[in-house]
Amino acid sequence: MSGFFAVEGLDVDIHGKRILKGVSLEIGRGETFGLVGESGSGKSMTALAAMQLLPHGAEARGRILLDGADVLSVSEAAMCRLRGRRIGMVFQEPMTALNPVKTIGEQIAEGLVLHMRMTRATAMERVRVLLDRVGLARARVTPERFPHQLSGGQRQRVVIAMAIACQPDLLIADEPTTALDVTIQAQILALVREIVEAEKMGCLLISHDLAVVAEMADRVAIMKDGEIVESGPTAALFANLTHPYSKALMAASNHVPKRAKGPAHSPANHGLQPILSVRELVRAYPQPRASLFRKSPPVVAVNRVSFDIRPGQSVGLVGESGCGKSTLARALLGLEAPDGGAISVLGQDPHSARGATREAVHRAVQVVFQDPYGSFNPRHRIGRVVAEPLYLLRGEIDGREAKKRVAAALTEVGLSEADMAKYPHEFSGGQRQRIAIARALVTRPKLIIADEPVSALDVSIRAQILDLFADLRARHGLAYLFISHDLSVVRAITDDVMVMNGGQIVERGRTARVFDHPRHPYTRLLVAAAPHLEDALAARRRIEEARTT
Repeated sequence: MSGFFAVEGLDVDIHGKRILKGVSLEIGRGETFGLVGESGSGKSMTALAAMQLLPHGAEARGRILLDGADVLSVSEAAMCRLRGRRIGMVFQEPMTALNPVKTIGEQIAEGLVLHMRMTRATAMERVRVLLDRVGLARARVTPERFPHQLSGGQRQRVVIAMAIACQPDLLIADEPTTALDVTIQAQILALVREIVEAEKMGCLLISHDLAVVAEMADRVAIMKDGEIVESGPTAALFANLTHPYSKALMAASNHVPKRAKGPAHSPANHGLQPILSVRELVRAYPQPRASLFRKSPPVVAVNRVSFDIRPGQSVGLVGESGCGKSTLARALLGLEAPDGGAISVLGQDPHSARGATREAVHRAVQVVFQDPYGSFNPRHRIGRVVAEPLYLLRGEIDGREAKKRVAAALTEVGLSEADMAKYPHEFSGGQRQRIAIARALVTRPKLIIADEPVSALDVSIRAQILDLFADLRARHGLAYLFISHDLSVVRAITDDVMVMNGGQIVERGRTARVFDHPRHPYTRLLVAAAPHLEDALAARRRIEEARTT
């Protein structure tokens, strides 16, 4: 192989089970190599092997070469000198990759001080530049913030800043834009492309988004069950897919989810009593003091938001990371007290309700959180994790019925009853997202607030889950508040959409009308920034043709 980074015949066993089987690939300087495949196919395990971060009980065979040196044979001390300096990595789940007790500035500066021998003051100046570069404006996100004070997309950008801080030779990006809205995704992809070309850096891009891979990667490999089944130059590969699995992936990426039909979500539902009613809702957060004698003004994350959701109605909420979507969701769920306005769930305020009334409210409204791993207790088995909301049904079902409900919910989202005995860390990111959806379904609620519920899923599983949402809506008259940065998902699954920017709803209406004929400048920007697979492949073909001529 001729690349400066190469994987040769990599096998990985975990407790005797073969996970990777003869994986081979190479990456040249200034080249981006895309690795795609379903959740659990071995993509992230390949990246972890390159970083020597395999889980306990793993055994790797083969070679992973960086400028001819086999990183599998070097000591842990030597790997500590390589990680961050010569190999940077953007991990799939930013919250678990960040230290919750350190500020984001301290965490980004750590590598600069250790590897680049910068003073703390110089490193912090570089941190501010890096935060600006990844789209975190100083006016809203300062280095003194902690990870829990940021949205999922903002945390993802912090992890990207950490990975590129020391200008490594190889950047491993494991789902680097999963939690990002389309406008920031476009900025981050342009940033990664610029860095790779300017620094002659190699990039291993792991993603389930075929449009992102087609736009970014010079060459692509498709993985299934720990093996590379097909690889080649991007445009040529996608134009001439031969393996059945590759063809299935392409078909799934073009899949249009089912549209639920029935009286529960016809225009007549507008005459029904709302499940959820929000009026003039305000939520603000204090900022650190500007000085000893002067307070900083609070950040208004949600600013006078009003809307209703009726039985069977599916409503989308879109907007860039940090615009207030997740804060709004937490207030609706009763997890954060609003600073103004009113919330009503089935005629009750979720913040003031007590006892049986409060339980009825929470039974009616369930949630799929953006970061599934962060919402699980890592010491509990999946059976207990999914069964947690069933305490709201105590006295109505017994232990046997509870177990049947958990098993049925897991089966509905593509897992099995046997998975009840496993722990959260034994699943891939996409599988954990499915577990979170199963937990939301187990009480058979009237409304599900889904905060980026398919962002971590590969295209084939995403298609299944979206179809599942539609089926459940048709069978049970479920209503949804569907929070997502993926406009194609929102277009396919929702009746109405709200566009949020700077804490306010700047445009709302029927989904097709808003996306086809946007009125607000911000909505136009969102629609224009959304990636499209066919457009990306056409651009990639032009690039490859220019190189050959």
